Amino acid sequence: MGVNLPGASSLLAPFCEQVQRKMQQIAISGVGGQGILFITKLLAEAAMDMDCSVLISETHGMAQRGGNVISHLKVSGRGAKDAPKNGGNRPARFTSPLIRPGKADIFLVLHTDGLAAHGFYVSPDGKTFCARSEPSDKYSLDATKMASELGSAISGNLVLLGFAAASGALFCKSEDLRAVLKRYGGKRMDLNLKAFDAGVSEAEKRRLAAD
Repeated sequence: MGVNLPGASSLLAPFCEQVQRKMQQIAISGVGGQGILFITKLLAEAAMDMDCSVLISETHGMAQRGGNVISHLKVSGRGAKDAPKNGGNRPARFTSPLIRPGKADIFLVLHTDGLAAHGFYVSPDGKTFCARSEPSDKYSLDATKMASELGSAISGNLVLLGFAAASGALFCKSEDLRAVLKRYGGKRMDLNLKAFDAGVSEAEKRRLAAD
């Protein structure tokens, strides 16, 4: 089962083959309290819904004190038709949960401190999506401000996730992650969905402006 990439920008073309075979290494960085582990779990569940193999490594050390936190997520395709072969007909899979320096395909940064602390994980061909108060390029946005305008400043993580998902760079589509969010439910579900959808809308607006 391949992944459909509706309207993906040509700037993301290097990702297409990799995304379609569902093999991706994602690093998620920020500070304690920003919901890094939450969006890691959302991505992991979306991958499992797609019948993919998932490996996760979480660093909790300074999370309680607002220190830098990073989460590693590796997604491997399970379908022999979609994944590169390793030997016979078995699809290639990752064997270690840790991302090596220079190997992350996607870097989600919830706090700009993460750029200096964990930027070395990003591949030369990787994409960095960053939440920052003064967006500096097409892959950054003020996720906290957008979430605050919705009445939930702590939902900036979901704004950034929706933004990255709608860009077409992730192994899954935004609809896949939205379905996981809805399945989680809870009293914050409506706010969570609004924050996620705000990020999706921002990515779509930028794509239309570039076309």
